[in-house]
Amino acid sequence: MKMSPQEFLDWQSKRITLLAMSGAGKTTLANKLPKAKWFHYSGDYRIGTKYLREPILDNIKRQAMSVPFLRELLLSDSIYISNKITVDNLAPVSTFLGKVGDPVKGGLSLHEFKRRQRLHHQAEIAAMNDVPEFIHKAEDIYGYHHFINDAGGSVCELDSPEVLESLAQNTLIIYIKIPPALEQTIIERAKSDPKPLYYREAFLDEKLAEFMRLKNYASTDVMPPDEFVSWVFPELFKSRLPRYQAIADQYGYTINANDAATVKNEADFIRLIADALAIQS
Repeated sequence: MKMSPQEFLDWQSKRITLLAMSGAGKTTLANKLPKAKWFHYSGDYRIGTKYLREPILDNIKRQAMSVPFLRELLLSDSIYISNKITVDNLAPVSTFLGKVGDPVKGGLSLHEFKRRQRLHHQAEIAAMNDVPEFIHKAEDIYGYHHFINDAGGSVCELDSPEVLESLAQNTLIIYIKIPPALEQTIIERAKSDPKPLYYREAFLDEKLAEFMRLKNYASTDVMPPDEFVSWVFPELFKSRLPRYQAIADQYGYTINANDAATVKNEADFIRLIADALAIQS
């Protein structure tokens, strides 16, 4: 969706999709918009509560069944297990993705890891395809006139033009670009606290082979899971930046993460977007 600054300001039902790398301040920026006026849609929350809900629960149950005390209670239907995913707590989604590596250290086999990656890929496409329906429901059921889509950090990895076309037709796509001075900070933060991530399969195959040659690992089953995640993040970071920019260039607009960090309220947010449209239109 392309529009002039004035068209944006006059837009009675503003609908915006935020795209960014993890750490760019996307969710922080979205939270500056009052929830009384804006419907907040989280792609990751939708993934966890709808499309990966059953696989996530299966994963938790599988772990519980390895504990004899819990196994007996589960088999006798004496207890039940549920997850408590919230917009602010998406840990079950992250835990389900897991990390490839030594199972003794909590890693997954490459086969299982790729299975979960494929499930996440399908779920993220489905969650983004749900955006038009939720725009309608937000207004029709709840009376919200404005809509913010806090898209997952791996949307640029989907390789699905149909998803981008749908988002562009129904929302104004805004990419939060990380300035060079902040890039290394985000990379170091991610390396020191490695978290499960989604990777395009071609990227994963290439970088995993490179990592194993470099470290002389004969199999993924002997490599430390955290070591690979820490090593690969800078490569993932570099690979995603041009993908985000290409989406913004074709379908939307770009704002600077430093500028986004100065936003204090809805008025600041609207002004920031309008200024970006003025410069890039």
